[in-house]
Amino acid sequence: MTIKILLVLVAGILSGIYIIDPSFYGTTDIFLSIGLSLLLFFVGIDIGSNKKVFGQLKKMGLKIILVPVSAGLGCLAGGIATALIFNMPILEGAAVAAGYGWYSLAPILIAPYSAELSAIAFLTNVFREILAIAFISYTAKYIGYFETVALGGATSMDTTLPIISRNTDAETTVVAFVSGMIMTMSVPVLVPFFVSLLQV
Repeated sequence: MTIKILLVLVAGILSGIYIIDPSFYGTTDIFLSIGLSLLLFFVGIDIGSNKKVFGQLKKMGLKIILVPVSAGLGCLAGGIATALIFNMPILEGAAVAAGYGWYSLAPILIAPYSAELSAIAFLTNVFREILAIAFISYTAKYIGYFETVALGGATSMDTTLPIISRNTDAETTVVAFVSGMIMTMSVPVLVPFFVSLLQV
């Protein structure tokens, strides 16, 4: 599965460079929305067909919140550690890490502060999603199911959700959706918060 995804990604990159006319780029969002909607629809069918999963989640209760909270704190700690390694302000590292994989929003929120940091945020979050796609199946097989959710970050509710679903189980898929939703809602709050601290 991972090899197929990476091959398709490489094929898309090469097509964008050598084949597709730039005038086509305006319609790619439409195709992305349709494709993603279909993927999420079939994931929803898979979740709905497992009647036990919602009962299991009810038993978990507030424990379900631990996954996005742990993943979010881990991301921030990683961003701060990276900033220290590269002699950057730690709040810059936190602002980039708080993008949680949402590469289309985080750079826009950071851009008024620094174009350079905005570019770093874009690349960081793009690479995060690519690495999540590449390593979810290995993580599920050798480490654990909930750890795959942390890899996806905010994208575990959309683009990486089908991959998580395919490599884990229905319970983890629901946890992934909830986690992704919480982390997605955190991005517009945390990124501007860290940027505002930088501007003080």
